[in-house]
Amino acid sequence: MTKSLVRHDPDAVTAPIRTVTLDVVVPVYNEERDLDGCVRRLHRHLAESIPYPSRITVADNASTDGTLAVATRLAAEFPNVRVVHLDEKGRGRALRTVWSTSDAAVVAYMDVDLSTDLNALLPLVAPLVSGHSDLAIGSRLSRSSRVVRGPKREIISRCYNLILRGALQARFSDAQCGFKAMRTDVARKLLPLVEDTGWFFDTELLVLAERVGLRIHEVPVDWVDDPDSTVDIVATAVADLKGVVRVGRALATGTLPVADLRAALGREPLVEGVPHGMIGQLLRFGLIGVASTAAYMVIYLMLHAVLGAQAANFVALLITAVLNTAANRAFTFGVRGGAGAVRHQVQGLAVFGFGLLLTSGSLFLLHRFVPDASKHVELVVLVVANLVATVTRFVALRWVFRHRTTQNQGALQ
Repeated sequence: MTKSLVRHDPDAVTAPIRTVTLDVVVPVYNEERDLDGCVRRLHRHLAESIPYPSRITVADNASTDGTLAVATRLAAEFPNVRVVHLDEKGRGRALRTVWSTSDAAVVAYMDVDLSTDLNALLPLVAPLVSGHSDLAIGSRLSRSSRVVRGPKREIISRCYNLILRGALQARFSDAQCGFKAMRTDVARKLLPLVEDTGWFFDTELLVLAERVGLRIHEVPVDWVDDPDSTVDIVATAVADLKGVVRVGRALATGTLPVADLRAALGREPLVEGVPHGMIGQLLRFGLIGVASTAAYMVIYLMLHAVLGAQAANFVALLITAVLNTAANRAFTFGVRGGAGAVRHQVQGLAVFGFGLLLTSGSLFLLHRFVPDASKHVELVVLVVANLVATVTRFVALRWVFRHRTTQNQGALQ
């Protein structure tokens, strides 16, 4: 293995050193005190417990102390240790630089304090080496994880993950644990779209991977908080919240090429012929349909005595059709903003026309053969007719929102 120092500009791309299966990156900034012990302990663990050719890459991002000298000395001592130096700070910048140019099949990273028990490293990377998963993360919030840390960090971490679930529909459990890995071929396609160069880098990468439809493997970890950590919790939290807003806006406006990445990287659907996201769409469509049907029944019964069956059916169907189209536009198919809203409503009214024809025809036939049918019998017939029309509505609305559906179906499933 090459022992020499490798220097990098923030956006530099250089030829990889040599093919290995696993490249473990340790990003550091002014860590001259802890780096030697970290690398020696990690080197010993890789040699004794990891059955793949492995390398340690110390990513020094603009340290101002003796960190670079310590890293260079370790690279001279161990053949599977190298150093990459960047002239600008940022953990995300360091990871993106090393991961995107690594020749390893799998890239990983861990914090220099080694707060995470190294016994979780093999379970972390094995699913990636086998091809079972695309990314892997250590989770301190799993029920089987064993974590030692103060209440402030525990509360902040859990609140942050709740925000991610609410704002970005994230399903992974722990975005901030400094113990992650991913397949290098996946990294090269995702990393150019990750804007953050600091602590939000992990979250942005995971959200994008999840929206694209990649498989994220979670590993419960044993984790002990480093009491000497120099991370500014308040500043990091503020930066993370800004990142959440930025990524949420990009996903809502469609500026991220989710559909293209899904086509290139996403896993095939479990059921042949069932498009990605359709199951989630069906569930949301069904919930909105139940609410629409309930509203339709209430409006119909309120207007029946005043307008009669046919007119009450028309008004109730028209009102609920407009609301149904708006709700499905936003929640089922993920179309946000005012662009195209009027056109979508006009197309939705065409679907309403079919439903009106079906329900009015059902009423006509009912009154023809059962002239004395009560309004409750009429309502039952109308509900059945609406259920038949619902199937057509779902197919039609998928066509109405087809462009944004392709872009958002992975994001909302």
